[in-house]
Amino acid sequence: MYEWIKALHIISVIAWMAGMLYLPRLYVYHADAPKGSDRSEMLKVMERRLLRAIINPAMGASFVFGIWAAVLGEWWHAPWFHAKLVLVIGMTALHGLFSRWRKEFERDANTRPAKFYRIMNEVPTVLMIVIVILVVVKPF
Repeated sequence: MYEWIKALHIISVIAWMAGMLYLPRLYVYHADAPKGSDRSEMLKVMERRLLRAIINPAMGASFVFGIWAAVLGEWWHAPWFHAKLVLVIGMTALHGLFSRWRKEFERDANTRPAKFYRIMNEVPTVLMIVIVILVVVKPF
């Protein structure tokens, strides 16, 4: 059972990360789109659908299968697991920021330049790399 839960956790995380890497890229394009333009309106739909149909459910599934795997694997006392948990909380906070920014774009209230979103596009990548290293290498 543990191997199946772990596989479902990995699948969920892949879907979550795919969305977390793509959404800020959409924000880069949206920040340069004139407010009220056809491009801006199309990006609003894409951002909303990506968040609601893929990113949010994938995050929820990642939590469910991740907690289940942690219980079955008895990882609660492992130091690497505690570090991973802190980084997952950071990824979740970033998810919340991305959601807030989507609402700002929806209201045509974005004030940040495309460069800001280009930089923010790298944050989930860095978090993901460290999380994967912690889980695979278990350095402590």
